[in-house]
Amino acid sequence: MILPILADAAGYLRFEQLHLNPVALDLGFFQIKWYSLAYIAGIFTGWWYLTKLLQQPGAPMAKRHAEDLVFYVTLGIILGGRLGYVLFYKPDMLLHPVEILKLWEGGMSFHGGLIGVVLGLTYVVRKNGLNWLRVHDYVACCVPFGLFFGRLANFVNGELWGRPTTVPWAIVFPSGGDVPRHPSQLYEAAGEGVLLFLILWFLFWKTDARYQPGKLVGTFALVYGLIRFGLEKVRNPDAGLEHLSWGLTMGQTLSVPLILLGLYLIVTAKGRRTRVEPVVGTESVA
Repeated sequence: MILPILADAAGYLRFEQLHLNPVALDLGFFQIKWYSLAYIAGIFTGWWYLTKLLQQPGAPMAKRHAEDLVFYVTLGIILGGRLGYVLFYKPDMLLHPVEILKLWEGGMSFHGGLIGVVLGLTYVVRKNGLNWLRVHDYVACCVPFGLFFGRLANFVNGELWGRPTTVPWAIVFPSGGDVPRHPSQLYEAAGEGVLLFLILWFLFWKTDARYQPGKLVGTFALVYGLIRFGLEKVRNPDAGLEHLSWGLTMGQTLSVPLILLGLYLIVTAKGRRTRVEPVVGTESVA
């Protein structure tokens, strides 16, 4: 099957024709890459949106708490994302610890970053006596921004491309051989970023989901897990993890617990509903 695809590679769009450069600004002695800007854009856009959510009646924390969260969430994303990448995808890097510190060379895991974010949020919640699940509900609504920008950066870098295909919009990536492939980074940007955001936006603004602790973060976990699990069918598996003994890719394997956790949180959300005090000057939302 691969031979006809190879033979037809010349008829597909080549990544070089897009004239994309991973470096956004090159000062000679210092470079700013789009990947770094994607993280910054995701964090600050998410923080801005969180402040908008907190202006609504019954918010689980104050703006000062959101400002405190930025630091710990950023730390969780960087440390968790990098360590997750090493443990889940590149364990051989543990033999060369210095390589782990080379963040500028890329290599981050969403699932590891998610664990880091949860730990950071847990610290802030316990420190300020906040409701753990409700804070996670609000933060979950902001995460799609980071996923969207991050996947676009993956595309600009020409990395994490998809499996070989003959679809008309396939792209030949330089590091993927002379084979047309799915631009799976764009699929993920649309699914994990745009679609996931719209679902959470609807639940937050058009329903009473934010007054059912765990429903929003549960929806995030379920929808992200399903999208990632499905897109692994067209996303090229990481080297060395193509054929796991249980029949799933590493991305699918890590998504299964998210799907199960999401289902549990959604199903049990109504049972956790409690009276939410209204903000002064607004109607009761109890």
